[in-house]
Amino acid sequence: MCLAIPGKVVSLEPSDDETNLPGKVSFGGILREVNFCFLPEAEVDDYVLVHVGVALSKIDEKEAMETLKYLKEMGELDELNPEEEFSGE
Repeated sequence: MCLAIPGKVVSLEPSDDETNLPGKVSFGGILREVNFCFLPEAEVDDYVLVHVGVALSKIDEKEAMETLKYLKEMGELDELNPEEEFSGE
C-alpha cells in the first residue's frame, strides 16, 4: 500500500525548472526535501500530503495533525528518523 504523509511547508526555493520545484517540509519536526512540481501554488505554512518526495495536495492543519498522530501511534513515521538520510537507492 502507498502512503502519503502530511507535513508543513517550511521553505520553497526559486527554480526555473518546472519539473523540479524544491522546498522543505516538516513532518512533526523532521525536515525533508520535497519536490513541489505537482503543487506549484503551495506556500510556506501550508500543510501538504507528500508521497515519495513529491507534494501532491494541500490539506488543512487539523487533518494533518490528526493523521500524523495516528501514523506516529502505528510506528509508521519511524522511516523518517532524522538520524538516517535517504540514500536514494
